[in-house]
Amino acid sequence: MEAHGLTREAQARAAATAVLATEPRLQAVARRGINLIFSTALILIFSPLLLGTAIAIRLDSRGPALFRQRRVGRGQKEFTLYKFRSMRLDADPRGHREYVTALIKGQAEAAPESNRKDLYKLAVDDRITSVGRWIRRWSIDELPQLFNVVLGDMSLVGPRPAISYEVAEYPSWYLQRFSVKPGLTGLWQVSGRNERTYEEMVRLDVEYVERRSLWLDLSILFRTPWTVLSRKGAA
Repeated sequence: MEAHGLTREAQARAAATAVLATEPRLQAVARRGINLIFSTALILIFSPLLLGTAIAIRLDSRGPALFRQRRVGRGQKEFTLYKFRSMRLDADPRGHREYVTALIKGQAEAAPESNRKDLYKLAVDDRITSVGRWIRRWSIDELPQLFNVVLGDMSLVGPRPAISYEVAEYPSWYLQRFSVKPGLTGLWQVSGRNERTYEEMVRLDVEYVERRSLWLDLSILFRTPWTVLSRKGAA
């Protein structure tokens, strides 16, 4: 088991090194500049919505407005991801863990008890608050990740940030997702999102890693608002 873990870690480091080595320094600086400018501007633009959402969450249920969770980023390094809290404070994560594990193994779609509504969320989930259901519907719960972009843990565009118990189930080729920083949006999100299987999502992430460029990033960014507003591929 330990040897297998070392192999996976070595593969992830090698993939990350390969991607970073092929990106010119000027392009890397430009990408970071775009991330800072866009994320800061969006925080300012959405500040009334951010404040209003935080107040609504506090009034709706007991607990903080923000939810913090450890996620796996570039090179399999963990970081703290910020989201608006959409669940009750006493929510048990075991059901979601079992569901995502089944997704990775290709078993969730065939299991009627999984109540599959979209790729990551259970259709019947009594852990979600009334405000939480609304902010999830319009992806407002994801907006605090703009601060992750400012901090440099995430990029505006990249693979979806994974949870450690997902990564524990990954076959080795999935680890290519960690060659770049995770993103607030990505190729998967604008390509059908929840209409895709977990493996298709990973393949789109790997395709993004292989095709990564500033032009692709800008294309995904400009397609994202329509995807959110039209709820294309959403539950």
